[in-house]
Amino acid sequence: MLETIVFDVGETITRDDRYWESWATWLDVPRHTVSALVGAVVAQGLDNSRALELIRPGFDVAAEYAARDAAGLGEDLDESDLYDDVRPALGALRQRGIRVVIAGNQTERAGQLLRELNLPADLIATSQEWGVAKPAPGFFAKVLEVAQAPADRTLYVGDHPANDVFPAKAAGLRTAHLRRGPWGHLWAADPEVRTAADWSIDHLGELVDIVTH
Repeated sequence: MLETIVFDVGETITRDDRYWESWATWLDVPRHTVSALVGAVVAQGLDNSRALELIRPGFDVAAEYAARDAAGLGEDLDESDLYDDVRPALGALRQRGIRVVIAGNQTERAGQLLRELNLPADLIATSQEWGVAKPAPGFFAKVLEVAQAPADRTLYVGDHPANDVFPAKAAGLRTAHLRRGPWGHLWAADPEVRTAADWSIDHLGELVDIVTH
């Protein structure tokens, strides 16, 4: 029986469309260029920031974030960035007594913006706030700390095999691979992912059936 479900953020709770569009605008390149390069690095199993380095060799993500903030073009996130199934699914899970946590590789600013959306979640935290990022074991140790449930009664939901499914499974958590976004679609049929994931889902509403049955 599951007691807690923990959700990744990017391409699980939120769409990354505007995020990558903002980088295309900042770097003054077509959106398609950024999208295509993100797809290319995803297929190679590389970190998505590598796409920005391909556009501008020597790209310093932290420095560029600071420059964007200084220019009034910093990180933004609002209701339009949420997938349509997020509020209904999270709300239904809480109604069934499930503790809902949102925790992913995001900035402190993103955590603040997510909390301002008043999502039906018991806790929202980010890797920058915790000082440790996926796929490090320390991140999932923090997940278990805030889950307030044993590992085998805690489910981690995410789209990225290397950042979500594999390390969560190694930490003893139950896992659900979400077929959403580039990573979710690309790796959905991979045998190793299918084996590591306790469940493979296409939308968050399926979690309600999982906890009910």
